[in-house]
Amino acid sequence: MADTSDTRTPAQIEADIRRRREVLAETLDEIGVRVHPKTIVGDAKAKVVSHIDHTLGRAYVGVNRAVSDVRAQFVDEEGAPRLERVVPVALVVVGVVGLLTLGTRRRKG
Repeated sequence: MADTSDTRTPAQIEADIRRRREVLAETLDEIGVRVHPKTIVGDAKAKVVSHIDHTLGRAYVGVNRAVSDVRAQFVDEEGAPRLERVVPVALVVVGVVGLLTLGTRRRKG
């Protein structure tokens, strides 16, 4: 049979009980902080902000990549404009603006 006798003194047992109560009180305080509504709301806000920051970061990278791709279509590696691509696009833009202007004038007049 196993020896179940306790060889501690009453003072040692009381000190052990006191230490365990302190640890239990700390644990209960921690639990109280974790389940407090302000803590829960704060954690939820932090998660939302983190998700939004991540989403905005990905959107920024995507837009930056798209702008770089478009820029590469109209500018060569040295930074000079590619006239064979710029001129046709400029003519189309001028044509569309002209048509919109004529359409607006006809409606007013």
